[in-house]
Amino acid sequence: MPPIPRWKRLLSYFFEFHIESAPSDLNPHLYVSLNRGRYQLSTANAVYSFADLYDNFSKAFQRLQPAQLPINEVLLLGFGLGSIPLMLEKKFHCRFRYTGVEADESVIWLAGKYALPELESPIELHCADAYAYVFSTEERFDLICMDVFLDDQVPEEFTQTDFLEALRDLLLPGGVLLYNRLSATEEDRSLSESFWKNAFLKVFPQGDRWDFDGNWILKAQV
Repeated sequence: MPPIPRWKRLLSYFFEFHIESAPSDLNPHLYVSLNRGRYQLSTANAVYSFADLYDNFSKAFQRLQPAQLPINEVLLLGFGLGSIPLMLEKKFHCRFRYTGVEADESVIWLAGKYALPELESPIELHCADAYAYVFSTEERFDLICMDVFLDDQVPEEFTQTDFLEALRDLLLPGGVLLYNRLSATEEDRSLSESFWKNAFLKVFPQGDRWDFDGNWILKAQV
């Protein structure tokens, strides 16, 4: 990938530059832009990745302080352009081993072009359905980040208690789950509130909820 000209990177703090579109069956309006000096992956109604400015997880990690936790193995459900490993490595100075699961081949192709060359941490990236992967893998993890969306919706199967129980079973003792939910609109908040009360707390009764300006990060530790 040729470097972005310095003038364009500077202007991206004032104007968003479209870089490339890569539509797919799963995401018909998938595109990469340059915004505030970072690559941003977006669909028609949602931002999938935004480097260290993916604020919901950035703020969650500020609270979690991952460098102070015994984390080695990390599972990323929904990889995007690798915002989570990018910020953990560059901003929080953490070096972990990552397993990324992403269903969209176009997203994986874009990640290989725009994100993976920037990372030093080892990453094993699977093109697979995250729901099926969770029920089939025998690996266990210290940190799981659940960030699966189709445009601006979490698919229904990822909101069921059997899926949450499977996530719980993948966590090593002391392991942490961070589950991303939208709360930008009244409908978002209503759906997320129902999921929080009727599903998440049933599986993780000691769970916590962090409100970050349009997103909730639901946190659980086993």
